[in-house]
Amino acid sequence: MSWCVLDEEQFHQCCWLFLQQSEQLRDGWSWEAVQGSTEGYLRKTALRSVPADWITTQKHQSHSSLKSQGEEKLVASVDPDFLIEDEDDGICTVCEGSSLVLQYEYHILYSCSYSTPVLYFRASTLGGKSLTLEEVWGSVHPQFRLHLHNCPLNAITQQEHPLLGQPFFFLHPCRTEEFMRPLLQMAQEQCRPVNYVLSWLSVVGPALGLDVPLKYSTQLHPEASPSTMVPD
Repeated sequence: MSWCVLDEEQFHQCCWLFLQQSEQLRDGWSWEAVQGSTEGYLRKTALRSVPADWITTQKHQSHSSLKSQGEEKLVASVDPDFLIEDEDDGICTVCEGSSLVLQYEYHILYSCSYSTPVLYFRASTLGGKSLTLEEVWGSVHPQFRLHLHNCPLNAITQQEHPLLGQPFFFLHPCRTEEFMRPLLQMAQEQCRPVNYVLSWLSVVGPALGLDVPLKYSTQLHPEASPSTMVPD
């Protein structure tokens, strides 16, 4: 096995240490066991505010793309759940500078195929409407969006949750080893502890609005050591 990927036992050990820190920092992560199974996953829910024009710009771009390809069926430029009604004339518009509050549910699972963690998530409005894939792309911060679009397999896709059997979005793990290798190699050379799951999440989380507090890296668990937190 490559030294920069995890086996399942190491994944669970990293999760256990990560959960201890999360509890100390009150960051909201928990371990969810799957009923009737020995498997489980890390879970966190969070509210996130995004500028309304991120969503609408993304939808307008998709609209224009379909039109240029000669498609007869065009997606709506703005979804009804993201509209604000004008009190004067009843016309629904998105106000300049307005923001949307979205609820995200994040899951961290282990991928046997890639020997890495994988971030699954779903998002909805406060009214309970689930975001479409197009709207999820629109909620990604612009500085990350182009990079993710250019990744193999389009980076963010939708599939059935491996443990729950429900539709979820996920960040494809095909590039994980590529960006984790230099980080882990440096930690190994310096003989310092690093939690694979924490380091990985610090890289992929911000693209989906999931920020990892700096205190995680400055308050490593006292029992942690390079041999227990970095794959051999």
